[in-house]
Amino acid sequence: MSHPVPKGFRLAGVHCGIKSDATKEDLTLIATDQECVAAGVYTQNLVVAPSVTQNRAKTPCENIRVLVVNSGNANACTGERGEQDCREMSRLAGEAVGASEAQSLVMSTGIIGHFLPMEKVATGITGAAALLGSDDTAFASAVRGITTTDKFLKTSSRSIDIGGQPVQITAMAKGAGMIGPNMATMLCAVMTDAALTSGDAQQILTHAVDRSFNCISVEGHTSTSDMVLLLASGAAGVGPSSDSDRATLQQAIDDVCVEVARMIPSDGEGATHLVTIDVTGCSSRDDARRIAKTVAESALVRTAITGNDPNWGRIVSAAGYASVEFDPSKVTLRINDALIYEAGMPAVYDEKQVSESMRDSHEVRLSLAFGEGDESVRFWGSDLTVDYVKFNSEYST
Repeated sequence: MSHPVPKGFRLAGVHCGIKSDATKEDLTLIATDQECVAAGVYTQNLVVAPSVTQNRAKTPCENIRVLVVNSGNANACTGERGEQDCREMSRLAGEAVGASEAQSLVMSTGIIGHFLPMEKVATGITGAAALLGSDDTAFASAVRGITTTDKFLKTSSRSIDIGGQPVQITAMAKGAGMIGPNMATMLCAVMTDAALTSGDAQQILTHAVDRSFNCISVEGHTSTSDMVLLLASGAAGVGPSSDSDRATLQQAIDDVCVEVARMIPSDGEGATHLVTIDVTGCSSRDDARRIAKTVAESALVRTAITGNDPNWGRIVSAAGYASVEFDPSKVTLRINDALIYEAGMPAVYDEKQVSESMRDSHEVRLSLAFGEGDESVRFWGSDLTVDYVKFNSEYST
């Protein structure tokens, strides 16, 4: 794994004892050389961790110096002590880089309802601050420090040109279960050295999240600690000064968010398939998203995909209970490009061949077309296996 760290950022990940496995990093620092712009998008759950409430109050802003992330403990549902511990994490991280608590952001992920071991956290922050760097080793340790049940690291980057100057965007994310639109048990930090205002950063991030992290689901569970942060150091010395520049930057940030977002259901706990759902021909994007989300979260659809069964009835009927008005006689369904259902009736297709195409590919593509309009959405989910049930019956939330 090698991704350029944008100018103006230094990172490190260390093990400080939050996780029992001493070989796994559990605390990450992302520091900036100068004050940077920060924007955030947060979980829509009413039950939220202090990291969410405190970061919401700080962003968007233009004076952040450090982001501290711990994994293995979500510090959620921990009352006033949890609030105090989160503020103390901010203070310690700020102090470690010569900044204030107000210039620090916090992410926490892991088990809910447990107090943070603050002595270990303090030691970890001090240790990570001493190791801050911008090389591949520093980046990789920082990415490992934000993971929990992830089977692989989720990173992406793009290099673009703005005003004749190179601009870098690099993202890291974590997540494998308790994933649903409007954020879920996932975290993502997107870094860029482009110069942005806080207002522009918030608009760009909201647009990107709408097309990425709010279009993924493993089981539809929107959790308590989840967020995406965009940090812009401005160290490239250039920012978007025209509509064309802005579109180029927006597309690059959209792309890195989509790339890491689709890795999350691909890594869904126990999953054997990534499910990509394209819904087209709707009267609104919201309608398309509601249909895609309903199909993605249907236990019957997901188990059919686990069994490599092109069960069109489960897919079409799931669309039908998504609380979206449409003409059933204008619905078309393709699975892995094979026409399965057309104009409200099953098509003639080779069931064995389609099943084999599902079996032989990690990604299964469902394409649902309607006749209501021109709006569309792409959504990602995962199948449902016995291993998912086993894992989550044994893992304490």
